[in-house]
Amino acid sequence: MIPKSSMWLVCLFSLSVLWSIPTAVHGKKVQITQLNESNWEEMLQGEWMVEFFAPWCPACKQMEKTWEEYSGWAQDLNIHVAQVDVTVSPGLSGRFMVTALPTIFHVINGEFRQYRGSREKDAFISFIEDKQWEKVEAIPSWKSPSSTFMSIISFFFKLSQILRKMHNKMMEDYGIPAWGSYTIFAMVTIMIGALLGLLLVFVIDQIYPPSAGVKKSVQSKQKKGGKGGSKDSDVESDESDHKDDTGDLIDDRPSQSQSKQNKKKSRKAD
Repeated sequence: MIPKSSMWLVCLFSLSVLWSIPTAVHGKKVQITQLNESNWEEMLQGEWMVEFFAPWCPACKQMEKTWEEYSGWAQDLNIHVAQVDVTVSPGLSGRFMVTALPTIFHVINGEFRQYRGSREKDAFISFIEDKQWEKVEAIPSWKSPSSTFMSIISFFFKLSQILRKMHNKMMEDYGIPAWGSYTIFAMVTIMIGALLGLLLVFVIDQIYPPSAGVKKSVQSKQKKGGKGGSKDSDVESDESDHKDDTGDLIDDRPSQSQSKQNKKKSRKAD
């Protein structure tokens, strides 16, 4: 018979072994680095395999065990195996233009390549061991997640998530209907746009103020316009005087014919 105290010791040892099983897979320790908005730049150094996933994604759940097993080979392959939860870090999903889940990227010294092979552990291992990533075209520099352009895209992704949370909060906590929330967002957007427009005009005026030469040219144009107006009035007055002279000539013609007729009449009378 085994003493009860020894049985308790055996049970405690068994429990400790079972507790350690989730952190080891087939003798390999799980080594998954969790990346987010604050530490994602760590992948710019060294070689990485990064999975983008979401807790609600069925395909991600199916690949979870495989990814854990693959992470156990990270030390042997001299790489880092990481994950990004897109629900926690929506800005990174925008930065990497993730449109499907799970999405896997291979990163080496700041060069990004999307992995499109099989989602099996052996395929992941051979992709690194055989350097199959060299056959995959790297993402262009302008579209690289570390570029300025993708940083702007990331900002708008984060902004959209913030606005979505505000929309849900107004509907759920304050009872505002959907159309009311959209109206508030529209009014705020118009006001912000108007303020930014005024600010932009002010900044441009401060950086590029109107020069003295422009003012002089405007004044000279105004003076020329005044002279032209006086010339036009002079021409019009000349035309009116000419019309009056011609009118006088027309009026004089009948008087000359009458004088001739009177002379003829006087001769006949003689």
